[in-house]
Amino acid sequence: MASAKETYRAELRSAARQLGERCLYSAAKWAAELLVGVESDAGPAASAAMDSPSSSSAASVGRLLHLHRSGEVGSSFRHRSRPGGGGSSSEVGTPLGNVSYVSTPIPDDDAFDTGGDKYLLAKTYFDCREYRRAAHVLQNQGGRKAVFLRCYALYMAGEKRKEEEMIELEGSLGKSNAINQELVALERELSTYRRTGSIDSFGLYLFGIILRDKGCEGLARTILVESVNSYPWNWSAWSELQSLCTSSDILNNLNLKNHWMKDFFLANAYLELKMHEEALKRYERLNGVFRCSGYIQAQIATVQYSMKDLDEAEVIFEELLRTDPFRVDSMDIYSNLLYAKESMSALSFLAHRVFLTDKYRAESCCIMANYYSLKGQHEKSVLYFRRALKLNRKYLSAWTLMGHEYVELKNTPAAIDAYRRAVDINPRDYRAWYGLGQIYEMMGMPFYALYYFRKSSYLQPNDARLWIAMAQCYESDPLQMIEEAIKCYERAANSNDTEGIALHQLAKLHRMLGQSEEAALLQEGFRENGS
Repeated sequence: MASAKETYRAELRSAARQLGERCLYSAAKWAAELLVGVESDAGPAASAAMDSPSSSSAASVGRLLHLHRSGEVGSSFRHRSRPGGGGSSSEVGTPLGNVSYVSTPIPDDDAFDTGGDKYLLAKTYFDCREYRRAAHVLQNQGGRKAVFLRCYALYMAGEKRKEEEMIELEGSLGKSNAINQELVALERELSTYRRTGSIDSFGLYLFGIILRDKGCEGLARTILVESVNSYPWNWSAWSELQSLCTSSDILNNLNLKNHWMKDFFLANAYLELKMHEEALKRYERLNGVFRCSGYIQAQIATVQYSMKDLDEAEVIFEELLRTDPFRVDSMDIYSNLLYAKESMSALSFLAHRVFLTDKYRAESCCIMANYYSLKGQHEKSVLYFRRALKLNRKYLSAWTLMGHEYVELKNTPAAIDAYRRAVDINPRDYRAWYGLGQIYEMMGMPFYALYYFRKSSYLQPNDARLWIAMAQCYESDPLQMIEEAIKCYERAANSNDTEGIALHQLAKLHRMLGQSEEAALLQEGFRENGS
C-alpha cells in the first residue's frame, strides 16, 4: 500500500494540473506549492534538524493604532512540538495521528468532454483576458469542463466590465452601484445544471461565487460545501467557503466530509475567527507531513504574530525569505510585524526587496506604505495604500491601515470612510471598529465612540487596550460613568495588561470614590507589576 505522503503527492500533482487546465491559477499555485512541501521519505536526516525553538516574549509593540498591521522551502525550518501534536502516519490519508479520512476519486475529464481543440483555443483566449471570445468559442460545447470554462469566462467578463464602470463613474477607489450584469443569467443556467445533475464540482464552485455576489450567503455555503465534498483539492472553493463562515457556529454546522484538505480549511478558518490556539495546533500537526511547506510556515508565523509572539514569528519570516528570496505572499504581515517592533532597517530591506521583485503587487505597495509610515512620511504612506487598493479593492488591511494614516494626518472624513470600507469587507475587523471609536472620541462624541469600542472589544475580548479605551470613554467629562469605567478597567486588568495602566487607573477611581483601602491594594499591585 502506498504511504500517506505518496498519496498526497499523487493527489496534489493531479490537482495542480487539473486546476491549471481550468484557469483556476491561484488554486493550482497553492496545490503545487503544497506538493513540494511534502517531506521526503528519505530518512531521519531532514527531521533531525527540526528542533523546537524556545519561545520568547513579545517585544514592545509601539503605537496601538499600528500594532496589528493585518516555492519550496528547505528543511532547515525549526518546528514546534506540542502535546498530541503531529508526526506522520504510515496509514493512507492520515496526517493527523490516527484519524481516518475519506478518499475522493479524481474525476476523469475525458469521460465527459469532447471538442478538446476548441477548449484549448478558449483557454488561450481566457489566458489573454479575452473572456467573451473564450465564451463564444465554447457556446455549443456540452462537456462539463467546457461548460465551466464558458460560464467562468462570462463571469470574468462581467467582473471586468463592472470594474470599468466603477472607474468611469466614481474613480478607482470610489463607491459605485455597478454590478456584474452576467450574474442573473449565470445563476439561472447553473441552477438548471445542478437540478438535472449535469454539473461538476467546478461548476458548483462558480455557482457558489455567484450566489455569494448576489447576497445569498446561506445557499452559497451549501453549494460550496457540495463542491469541496466532490472535489476537495480546489483551494479556491475552500477559501470562498471560509469567507462565508463568520462565526464558529456556522463553521461547526457545515456538513463536510472528513477529507485531509478539511484540516487546512479548519486551520485557516480558526485563524480568521481569532481562534489562535486551535489554528496553531492544526498547523503544527499538518507540519508533521508538509514539513517543507512555505505556506504552512507562513501561516504559523501569522498565528504567532496575531498572538503577539513577535520574536518567534520574526524568526519564521526571516527563514522564509532566506529560502525563498523572491516571495511576496504573506510578506505584508511580516512588514506589519517589523512596524510594530519599529525595526526600521529590516523594514527598509524588506521594502527594497519586494519593490525589486514585483512593485505592482498589492502586498508590495502595502509594505512600502508601512515603511513610509514608520519614517513619519504619512502622505507617501497614503499614496502607496491607495496604489494597493487600486490593485485590489478588497484588500482589507490596506483600508484599515490607510485609515490609521488619515488619523495621523488629521483627515477625519477620509479616515472614517477608510474604516467603514474595511468593516464593509470584513465586519470582524476589530481594528477598523476601534479606529472609528478613536475618531469619534477625538471629535468629542463619546456615545458614538462607545458603540464602536464595544464592537471592537466583542470581537477581540482579550485585548486589554480595547477595554482601557472604553473605560477612558466612560470616564470622559460628558459621561462620567465611573462604575462602568471601573468594570472596563477590571476587565483590562484580567486581560494581560502588561503596562499596568488598568491597575493604576482603578486605584485612582477608587480613591476618587473614597475607597482608600481598595485604592492602596491596587496601587501596591501596580508597583509590583512595574518592578
